[in-house]
Amino acid sequence: MSSRIGYFVKLTLHVPSYYRVKRGETTASVAAAYRLPPRLLAVENSLTEELFEGQILKIPARRGDLYVVQGGESKTLLSGSPARFNEKNGPHLYPGQSVLL
Repeated sequence: MSSRIGYFVKLTLHVPSYYRVKRGETTASVAAAYRLPPRLLAVENSLTEELFEGQILKIPARRGDLYVVQGGESKTLLSGSPARFNEKNGPHLYPGQSVLL
């Protein structure tokens, strides 16, 4: 008699390359749905104004872990150097900001 003790199933989350904006969505809401900083989504799509229904956005692949900045943290502490931080997140840093590490 054989018994199966257990098994693992590897699940892969497929993140689409492109996304069509629905009515009422904002850059922040779409970014949050894909766990991306809003700035990364805006830069990737050259956004200069709010989204409109039907707009097609390119969803960039995340290149790091998403983290919410706490007061007193620096670019060097978060990413090893200001240049590396700026490359992933842009020049600004403030408490409550979502950044990629």
